[in-house]
Amino acid sequence: MINFKTIRYKNFLSSGNTFTEIDLDNDKTTLVVGHNGAGKSTMLDALSFSLFGKAHRNIKKDQLINSINNKGCLVEVEFNVGGNKFKICRGIKPNVFEIWKNDVMINQSSHAKEYQKILEQNILKLNHKSFHQVVVLGSSSFIPFMQLPAGIRREVIEDLLDINVFSKMNIILRERNAQLKENIKDVNYQIDIIKNKIETQTKYITDITALTNESRNQYELKIQASQNLIDELQAKNSELSVGLDESVSETEQRLRLLQDRKQDLLLRSQDRQTRLGDIGKRITFFEENEACPVCDQAISDGHKHEILRTTKESQDRGKAALKQIGVEGQGVESEIDEQTRILSTLRDRVHQLTANSQEISKLQRDIAEFQKFLDKEVSVDLDKAREDLSVYNTDKNNMMEHKLKLSDQFSYNNVIHEMLKDTGIKTKIIKQYLPVINKLVNQYLQVLDFFVHFNLDESFQETIRSRHRDEFTYDSFSEGEKQRIDLALLFTWRQIAKMKNSVATNLLLLDETFDSSLDHEGVENLIKILYTLGDDTNVFVISHKGEILDGRFNNKIEFVKDKNFSKMVKSSVQPVLSVV
Repeated sequence: MINFKTIRYKNFLSSGNTFTEIDLDNDKTTLVVGHNGAGKSTMLDALSFSLFGKAHRNIKKDQLINSINNKGCLVEVEFNVGGNKFKICRGIKPNVFEIWKNDVMINQSSHAKEYQKILEQNILKLNHKSFHQVVVLGSSSFIPFMQLPAGIRREVIEDLLDINVFSKMNIILRERNAQLKENIKDVNYQIDIIKNKIETQTKYITDITALTNESRNQYELKIQASQNLIDELQAKNSELSVGLDESVSETEQRLRLLQDRKQDLLLRSQDRQTRLGDIGKRITFFEENEACPVCDQAISDGHKHEILRTTKESQDRGKAALKQIGVEGQGVESEIDEQTRILSTLRDRVHQLTANSQEISKLQRDIAEFQKFLDKEVSVDLDKAREDLSVYNTDKNNMMEHKLKLSDQFSYNNVIHEMLKDTGIKTKIIKQYLPVINKLVNQYLQVLDFFVHFNLDESFQETIRSRHRDEFTYDSFSEGEKQRIDLALLFTWRQIAKMKNSVATNLLLLDETFDSSLDHEGVENLIKILYTLGDDTNVFVISHKGEILDGRFNNKIEFVKDKNFSKMVKSSVQPVLSVV
């Protein structure tokens, strides 16, 4: 379990050159208040930046540093994991990234990405997406679980259930199978060579047994034929080797660039689809509403039509852009196939070069042997020839046995690969946990006075039944109802994480959750849940409606703006009202 202790930061966003320090484990519940822009949510961005190098909200790294001081941005977070004390220091101008374990800094690798992997995979054992599903529920750039694509949902749940190790094992297995294929191919090639040697040696023994002085001319002809074949093979090698190394290098580099381009197009496509979803919601809102649901003021037809016109134009442009991305993607896929084919052809040339060189070496040895016989007036050592043949046969048997072992290993690996696929072991584990997940979600929904039956299937698609009759999806509900579902899932993920001891943490951060779509009953029910989380959970609720929540939390922190700098002006213990 990750037990967060403190977060401190300076020159971060609107904070000044003096450290703002917040204790993260002193109180069970803490209310963080302040006017808009006072710096309430800065602690979320600081925590996310210190752990993952990026803010909680959609803020670029160069915008995180205080624009007035423009230097000395530093964030430090301290936490305990498994009896060890850790401290993460990350800063901008100068750039700082340090991981301290029990007051000793862990050796930094040559690349910051590798250092970050040590933090995420070996220490935190969770990534940015999973952290924001288990620890944070915010109203800014946070994407609720139900709005994530199915693939990302799977990644989050695999992290929670601590089964992503099977994915890593599968990647390693694929690499080993690729190497096994190459090894089997090489063994087959070596077996063919040995067979050719055996055939040649057998024929050679037969020939030299009947060799006499009269066959001298035949050996001379053989020498000439072998030399002619060597010249022919050398000429072929000269043709094959022209620009081969450069072509292989260029093709491999081009293939890597195309793979990067493909990944970039996938990310752009996902981003464009998300934007189109937001535009579609806006169009639906204005098509279905005649008045503002907040102030009940009527929306004029002219204003509505103008908004719908511009929004649909934006939607058309987005669809066109998405289509263009698809066209580009098809082009990139085609070029990847073409470059892969070219690379395979080039590698065949490399194998042919090797085969020709080995054949040349064999012919040169044959010429030397033939010449040796001629120089000795065709005196023959049959015992030596037969000994060589015996060695070749032994080598062939050994290579055949080695090939059998490699083939068996390849077959075993294929069976393991089927088990490690998404439809294998991981699906069986997920099947075992799905009833628990669905049960917990429905329990939390009932506490939040949202009486529906929620169900996630094995592909992480939801089915929601109201009154156990009508089927709905997440998007069918109002924003307040969606938020109840998001909260139920958040608490469920935390409970599952505790059960698995995978990404359990003492920290829960709710950013303006009480200020958005929850009604009065929803607020009361959410507070009930917060007080049932146990003594090992420290809840921070960020709100600009402190007057409504006063007296409901153990502690209260207030942020204000003073001369354009955000400051924490007071931290007070609150008398907690009873929760019924």
